[in-house]
Amino acid sequence: MATTETLEDFYRQKFNWMPDNLSQDIGHFNVFRTEDCYMPGAKPVVYSRRDFYKVSLFRGKGVVHYADKSIEMDGSALVFFNPFVPYTFENLNDTHSGRFCIYKESFFTETMRGSIHELPMFAPGANPVYVLNSEQDAYVFAIFEKMLAEINSDYRFKYDLLRSYITELIHYAMKIQPSDRLYQHPDANSRITSVFTELLERQFPIESPAQRFGLRSAKDFADQLSVHVNHLNRAIRQTTGKTTTDHIMERLASEAKALLRHTNWNVSEISYSLGFEEPAHFNNFFKKQTSKTPSAFRVV
Repeated sequence: MATTETLEDFYRQKFNWMPDNLSQDIGHFNVFRTEDCYMPGAKPVVYSRRDFYKVSLFRGKGVVHYADKSIEMDGSALVFFNPFVPYTFENLNDTHSGRFCIYKESFFTETMRGSIHELPMFAPGANPVYVLNSEQDAYVFAIFEKMLAEINSDYRFKYDLLRSYITELIHYAMKIQPSDRLYQHPDANSRITSVFTELLERQFPIESPAQRFGLRSAKDFADQLSVHVNHLNRAIRQTTGKTTTDHIMERLASEAKALLRHTNWNVSEISYSLGFEEPAHFNNFFKKQTSKTPSAFRVV
């Protein structure tokens, strides 16, 4: 089953080397020229979560597959990715002239006022793409060039300066506002459904028996979205024809199948990770969804 890409995976796949201090540097930061990241024979970028943040200056033509959206880009754009939403990028030409930086959340922990999750580009259902005109592209490119120069300097406080450059990009993007032409929700019901879907998907994949599925009911999601549960249920039913509970149960069943097929966890461990208090409750749920018990499904 798909797993979250770690910093180690990133360096191994892109460069076939690892920074010496990576395991110790929990607040990791680095910045790159896009053209330096295309090794001959490199594997395609897979659709998955990463365990780090990424801010990218994209130039060219391509499609970002982000959560349940596919966002076409043609020209220049500032794009923000976070560890909660799976994504991949499909390049539609041979232009590799962009810039990007990656960092762990702890890079900002002690210096940022409030939580990074509160920023609009990292909020549930947010549009992560900010289209740039030529003047804006030059401004953003200059900031990345400063990052590239600074990361290789001996300046004692260079990481403080690099943090300020990322903060500048964030505020610059918030001034621009994301492009409405990339995708629009036709109505409020569609928007609520999209945000619900992203919140649901954020909880997957389950990658260890200790991880636990937390938002299990329509009310749990309504509370997260600050809407009344009846409003949420009505919006989702009108948009999809299914109830909120139907979507949650179907996604749980899908994850249960993946865990049974692709892990060696026992049924009790899978039951716990999916939020069931008792294995018997999980068995009843799974049989109702698939007409088979978990054990019978596993041996097929």
